[in-house]
Amino acid sequence: MKAAPFAYHRPDTVPGALSLLAELGDDAKILAGGQSLVPMLAMRLTHFDNLIDISRIGELCDIERRGDTVRIAAGTPHALVGLDDEVAEAVPLLTLSTPHIGHFQIRTRGTLGGAIAHADPAAEYAAVALTLDAEIEATSVRGTRRIPAAEFFTGLWETALAADEILTAVTFPVWSGRVGFSVHEFARRHGDFAIAGATVAVELDDDDTVARCGIGLLGMGSTPQRGTPAERALIGRPVTDVTAEEVGRLAVSVLEDIPADLQGSADYRRKVGATMAARAWLEATTEARRA
Repeated sequence: MKAAPFAYHRPDTVPGALSLLAELGDDAKILAGGQSLVPMLAMRLTHFDNLIDISRIGELCDIERRGDTVRIAAGTPHALVGLDDEVAEAVPLLTLSTPHIGHFQIRTRGTLGGAIAHADPAAEYAAVALTLDAEIEATSVRGTRRIPAAEFFTGLWETALAADEILTAVTFPVWSGRVGFSVHEFARRHGDFAIAGATVAVELDDDDTVARCGIGLLGMGSTPQRGTPAERALIGRPVTDVTAEEVGRLAVSVLEDIPADLQGSADYRRKVGATMAARAWLEATTEARRA
């Protein structure tokens, strides 16, 4: 199939893109890397009268360390995020997640902001944003606001972005000290969407007590999920008193409406998700204890 006809716009600046979006309203859609939007248009799962291509706007491709945070502009390709030395040092969970995103061609064209704005429940960067309590920068002609990742994902392919806003950057906090990170996911084939997966970040005190942890879950609901029950149960406990199986069980314990499809039942996804969380926890804590 082919996409229905649409008008194509390619502004050179963020203000130009914002002006177009404000002018065209609900009839317009932002096109970044296009790795999710273009197939949906081709299959006529969605349609917009106007596409605003922001892929050539230079200021939207940038990685900048700002003290204890790293700000990544929305148009930065997956491949650049995955190869950047500063990202690897400051936000290693992004580096670990990148190889799981599709194939090389998709990582070359797809963008960090596009992936998060698309809000697929199996999206790796969306889960990382939740795990690390990142902030989403949303910009319109009215100004810029910052949305906590925990408030950004509102439903299947739905976010807190207003119709006239563009996701312009994501700011990730830098975890330091005795920290460890891990990503585990299961897919039928490498590059396929994850049936279930988990991203884990953990910080230990000097006595191996859990000082902080974040657990993100992929493919376990209509949006990326957070393993909140496990996080709350782990804080303040000696890591040696925690089993990986307990972490996995708690991480998925309160999830509702786990999807069922041709890839597997809800019960199957719950079991796989618990296993992925357990493996990621074990790997992350092992790294933290060596730090």
